[in-house]
Amino acid sequence: MSGHSKWATIKRAKAVTDVKKGAVYARMGREIIVSAKFGGGDPAANFRLRQAIERAKAAGVPNDNIQRAVEKGTGAGTADSFEELTYEGYGPGGVAVMVRCTTDNRNRTAGDIRSYFTKFGGNLGSTGSVSWNFVERGEVQVAKASALDEDKLLAAAVDAGAEDLETDGDDYIVVVCEPFKLEPVRTALEKAGYKIDSSEVSMAPNSTVEVTSKDVAKQLLRLLDTLENHDDVQNVYANFDMNEKWLTEVMN
Repeated sequence: MSGHSKWATIKRAKAVTDVKKGAVYARMGREIIVSAKFGGGDPAANFRLRQAIERAKAAGVPNDNIQRAVEKGTGAGTADSFEELTYEGYGPGGVAVMVRCTTDNRNRTAGDIRSYFTKFGGNLGSTGSVSWNFVERGEVQVAKASALDEDKLLAAAVDAGAEDLETDGDDYIVVVCEPFKLEPVRTALEKAGYKIDSSEVSMAPNSTVEVTSKDVAKQLLRLLDTLENHDDVQNVYANFDMNEKWLTEVMN
């Protein structure tokens, strides 16, 4: 399993059990607000909003919080003026990093993100400096326990419009598809009886950078973790690979 994929799995698990619930609730609330703002407040007609609500519920966000966030996004409540921004740069070891944010103060967010890169031995770049090395794709995580026959899963996924499977995860298989096919692929697999752990539009690296120094690995993971914990940050993507032992030691 590639380092960046293993890291993504660990951080998803941490998000669900994070003791700093206030920060988790705020981050997910912003995603719901923006999703409702640009796609409407009906989850049945707004797939992005439906995904945001599902992730919020999985993390234990109360229904009242979710409803208030939807109302803010649609203008029914007191709305903050949020905008979506993406920052790009390089972390320790030359690892490409993309940071997607939702913020009501771009100057504050930009200053914080820049300072994190500098503090942990990286540098913030210009727009396009690393995004060329990432491709947007849909990812549906299927529990391996419900997909013992990978050939059948592949056939069902391809029939639904998916492109490929990634099977090197410990507990799940990733079904890869084009972003706009994420919803029909997930729906088809659920109807076929597969257990879906999660589904999202992600940014996957075209190539990875091997981190060969434990010290560099620690510094890189501290940068990524600090970025992840910022209230304005929604997603962090990186193109590294490293010894899984280092990854587990630092993240756990």
